[in-house]
Amino acid sequence: MISAKKAGWGTLLTLCSIPIVMVLGNSMLIPVFSTIQSVYGISPSKVGLLITLFSFPAACMIPIAGFLADRIGRKKVIIFSLLLYGIGGVLAGLVAIMGGGFGLLLATRVIQGIGAAGTAPIAMVLTSDLFENAERSRALGTIEAANGMGKVISPILGSVIALISWYAMFFVFPILCIPAAISLWRLIQEPKMEDAPKIHAYLNQIKHIFRHHGRWLSIAFYVGAITMFTMFGTLFALSHFLENSYGMTGIKKGLFLAIPLLALCITSYLTGNHIKDQIGKMKHYILIGLILLSVPMLVAPWTQHRFVVIGLFAVIGTGAGLILPCLNMMITSAIRLKERGMITSLYSSVRFFGVALGPPVFGALSSRPFVLYFGTSGLILLGLVLSFVLIHRPQRIRGKDDRSRILVVKKQLHPS
Repeated sequence: MISAKKAGWGTLLTLCSIPIVMVLGNSMLIPVFSTIQSVYGISPSKVGLLITLFSFPAACMIPIAGFLADRIGRKKVIIFSLLLYGIGGVLAGLVAIMGGGFGLLLATRVIQGIGAAGTAPIAMVLTSDLFENAERSRALGTIEAANGMGKVISPILGSVIALISWYAMFFVFPILCIPAAISLWRLIQEPKMEDAPKIHAYLNQIKHIFRHHGRWLSIAFYVGAITMFTMFGTLFALSHFLENSYGMTGIKKGLFLAIPLLALCITSYLTGNHIKDQIGKMKHYILIGLILLSVPMLVAPWTQHRFVVIGLFAVIGTGAGLILPCLNMMITSAIRLKERGMITSLYSSVRFFGVALGPPVFGALSSRPFVLYFGTSGLILLGLVLSFVLIHRPQRIRGKDDRSRILVVKKQLHPS
């Protein structure tokens, strides 16, 4: 392992740039959804496919990216993925310029989604490789905060770029991907790994992990997915609410959309710095975060006041900021280095499924707000109930190496 001090801020900043680039792929498009709707003459649920067909392929490909990261190295996978992500952006922009159909535009989003699979999820794995113990929680909290900051910047940036043209933002992706890939290649020295086992042995190792950790990992995966589903679904709903109810467009709309994301960003950073390696504290933050996700869902259908709605969605962002860094730390600290890529990638995959489902579900049920918001609240409350079985009692993650750490975390998370 490389200590946080030795790894340095240059390393962490480079790693933080990767999730920022990735989240631009979804959040930057949200302010121009209504414009795209008008250009192609499609419904709100169909325009939501621009996120779904980015996130769903990413979710499917992330486990493959994790497998490759464990075998050929994290850096190679991330750099190739960044380049593919940028190429997908260029193709999307060209389709829009040449007047291609909406189906062709969706195909370019699939390419971008495949590229996104090997960016932020693998960057999180690499971060957990480079930092350890309390430094790891700070680093992972910073990565999650960077993810949130990308979401904060993206609707504002998308609104500004849309002043040129709604499709101009597609050309921003390669401009950002190339510097990130170069910095990663030159600045970061990833730890040497053991020789990768053959595929059959590798799959047996993963099966062994789920045999012993399956209960709490499944709950963690569910909580991560429902958190992202709620976050992106409410952002989609907020975008349409601001435009349809208040006629709000452009930079002003982007600034309002950034408020819940800023809450997520700030809370993620503070949470990562505060939890250190204390499992009990992580459990409490996850439970509080789920409550903060659920309560606004019960209140939102009863109000149409924009500041109340934005305030409720900011509470949702705060809840997500409490949950996500804790899940990141628990999962990466419980898994040994040589299997960490696959397990962390599976977790990232289910998060992406949550992102993919949020906008189309919220769009399809927008005319039935009570069903939508109360149903989502019920799913969150299910996660709240299940989370009570995650951890036995407050302890700290200790251990000089990965094997001793996994035994300690296993005892805390899966008491028997």
